[in-house]
Amino acid sequence: MKWLNGYRIRLVLVGFVAAIVFGGGRANADFTFGTPTYLGPSVNSSSYDDGLTISTDSLTLFFASDRHAGRVGSWDIWQCTRETTEDEWGPAENLGSTVNSPQGEGYPSISADGLELYFCSLYWVSQRPGGSGGADLWVTRRASVSDDWNTPENLGALVNSASHESEPSISADGRTLYFTSNRGGGSGGYDLWVTTRPTTSDPWGAPVSLGTVVNSTGNDMGPCIFANDLALFFRSNRPGGYGRADMYITTRATTSDPWGEPVNLGPTINSSEPECTSYISTDGQILYFNVDEPYDFCQAPIIPIVDLNGDGIVDAEDMCIMVDHWGENYSLCDIGPMPWGDGIVDVQDLIVLAEHLFEDVNDPTLIAHWPLDEAQGDIAYDNAGICDGTLLGAPVWQPDGGIVDGALQLDGINDYISIDPVLNPADGAFSVVAWIMGGAPGQAILSQADGANWLCTDSVGGNLMTGLVPPAGRSPSPPLVSESMITDGNWHRIGLVWDGSNRTLYVDEVAVVEDEQTNLEGSENGLYIGTGKAMEAGTYWSGLIDDVRIYNRAVTP
Repeated sequence: MKWLNGYRIRLVLVGFVAAIVFGGGRANADFTFGTPTYLGPSVNSSSYDDGLTISTDSLTLFFASDRHAGRVGSWDIWQCTRETTEDEWGPAENLGSTVNSPQGEGYPSISADGLELYFCSLYWVSQRPGGSGGADLWVTRRASVSDDWNTPENLGALVNSASHESEPSISADGRTLYFTSNRGGGSGGYDLWVTTRPTTSDPWGAPVSLGTVVNSTGNDMGPCIFANDLALFFRSNRPGGYGRADMYITTRATTSDPWGEPVNLGPTINSSEPECTSYISTDGQILYFNVDEPYDFCQAPIIPIVDLNGDGIVDAEDMCIMVDHWGENYSLCDIGPMPWGDGIVDVQDLIVLAEHLFEDVNDPTLIAHWPLDEAQGDIAYDNAGICDGTLLGAPVWQPDGGIVDGALQLDGINDYISIDPVLNPADGAFSVVAWIMGGAPGQAILSQADGANWLCTDSVGGNLMTGLVPPAGRSPSPPLVSESMITDGNWHRIGLVWDGSNRTLYVDEVAVVEDEQTNLEGSENGLYIGTGKAMEAGTYWSGLIDDVRIYNRAVTP
């Protein structure tokens, strides 16, 4: 009853805050990426297409290409337009000889008002007249978006040097310009630099390196500043990536704060081939980037992660989790504003959550899900991935006996499910949740073959525990054991959450025990549902198991 009263209090708070939210504006969250797709033949060609920027309304796309038909120089800047964001891009049009020269131009960046287009001359071709030496930064202007572009102007010797300056990215307010350069004073071969000006009518100031937190000893190139000036995307060949060059992001809480440690955008975006020249739409919903082979443009949707407790639906329980962490720097709930939150759980995050309220969630971080709702057969189907399980022994399907539709009854003697490998616990954050009923001390719900018992009960009191521990060392860490007995014959939703620093066990939406660890023991082996890691006698589960889920992130069950 005490918990129920607390739940009601939180619902009152949710209602109060939600009233504020729905009276305000919108925010967008950004936590993971959908499957990339190519932009199509209007933008991509059989030639090299590289470096793109899109207008604030997402209706005009500028890019560089060495396609032959209609070109002015070896590389030119082109544009495609569309009537609405739901339409395909129209035919590519060359910006003409006023902007493009016989020498070569590339890497355009359009200002928020659409009246300035920054670009660079290309260092691998001859330079257009009026430059400072290597590749230079230029700008062309127009009086309105319906007017023609004027003759480009070189940004001058204070910004440009005898080295190469390229790949500009202009901030939304027009007063900060990020770019790539191999000039002296950097950290590696090519580094990220920035120049500022007090107003858009003032000249640009002396460039400053973004420093060693952002720049590495390798090549850091192709900056793209997001509209809020708090997230900067770029590519780098620094160690630890997925290929020859990967996309990264660095963020900061305010424009007065320093840039944070860069984070790799992950394997959905990055591959063994170089990825580069990213651009993120003003609304924060699409990431555009270039794949170096075959030099074409792709787009990937940006998907907010709003199912905070991993139960497949966004509802009041998720809102309560957010309210519980109100005002904290709690990464799970810090989902707005775009991108990657702002370091505090506040009304911006609740706006994002409220936009998806009562939705069934297709969560890309749900990497395995066995509903266990089958009525017959010896296969437990994985609804989220490709790891279907094989029933062994003689488990009995209970189509109407689960907490979420059906469930599986195991006899505690030799019934279990065998599953191919899903994840390695050493690779990073993950969560495992399941519904269970029954069981006895010493039995296992989920284990990894010849690895560890991920979710099980202790051998004395039937309390929830995990045998996932760090690699063996001088002072081995013991299993994590809670004081919550789960073998009382009632349904319980149990969970193990590893956030990269903490092991946490949950019972019925409550964190029952937690500790800090540096890492976990790794294993590439398959999983068992309903028996221990070595299928020892006494570890087979005697009871019901339902709706087993594995996420490659930390959730709050």
